Amino acid sequence: MKRNFVGYVVLAIALFLIALLRPYAFFYGVQRGSLYSLVALPLALILGIVGLLNLAHGEFLTLSLYMTYLLFTKWGMDPLVSPAVTVPLLLAFGFVVYKLVIERSLKTHHLNLLLLTFGVSIVMVESLNIWWTSRPRNIYVPYASTSVNIFGVYVGGYEFLYTVAVVLVLTGLLLFLKKTRLGQATYAVGQNPKGAAIVGINVKFVYAFVFSLAAGLVALAGALLSVRSSIFPHVGGPFTMKSFSLTAMAGLGNLPGIVLAGIVLGIAEEFVKSIPGYTGWADLVFFVVLIAAIVFRAFGRREG
Repeated sequence: MKRNFVGYVVLAIALFLIALLRPYAFFYGVQRGSLYSLVALPLALILGIVGLLNLAHGEFLTLSLYMTYLLFTKWGMDPLVSPAVTVPLLLAFGFVVYKLVIERSLKTHHLNLLLLTFGVSIVMVESLNIWWTSRPRNIYVPYASTSVNIFGVYVGGYEFLYTVAVVLVLTGLLLFLKKTRLGQATYAVGQNPKGAAIVGINVKFVYAFVFSLAAGLVALAGALLSVRSSIFPHVGGPFTMKSFSLTAMAGLGNLPGIVLAGIVLGIAEEFVKSIPGYTGWADLVFFVVLIAAIVFRAFGRREG
């Protein structure tokens, strides 16, 4: 416990120094980290709570980006309004994927589920590539370029929607898991599926609901990201790896830890980018942060 406390104090001091010395890196890091957390929370829900693996997580994000783009270009629907359509559609798509792929492999080895979802990711990417080609597409809306002044530092204002969204999603998930019967059943299924079935919980329904819910939450992240990112078939791939990394950093089932880990990762990446000549090293930062977090938690356990 003492070592954990010291570690958190050191982390707080490091973040404070970055905010003081590199305020741009700090604020942009909070924004970027909030986006990472927003995408990672659905994966943490299905992996950390009920133990389902999904290597197609980033491709669900890619699909939601294309859906948002289609709604914007064909029907003029604002990306911030599009979740009213994309979230239900991704919920339904997630349910179909669960019934066709996930449910059939629940009683087999975890490696089978890993391979199956990897196959789903390949099918999704290649299907998008055939239908849309690899040409990047963009959504342009005036409010995406707004800036705000924070203590004399001008930063993009739109990206703070990621922070607002991740707080709301985290709060909603925690309330769902702790205050509702279905949420408590979700915890029970994650801890002991056979025991949950014995006491009358519909285990298959819980798995299907949680997987579909995760897909719907990814659609929300896709709608927010759509105006600040190019849209192409492989855009979601890196988010899969970072989402798994954040889940490992925070620990399985630790949803608040996902947000903290995401913000730390975002700030670390932006700090490296702010150093002249080291911009290209930012993509390796999450490996360093991941290793440091795992070592830190391992030492904390040994002391406990």
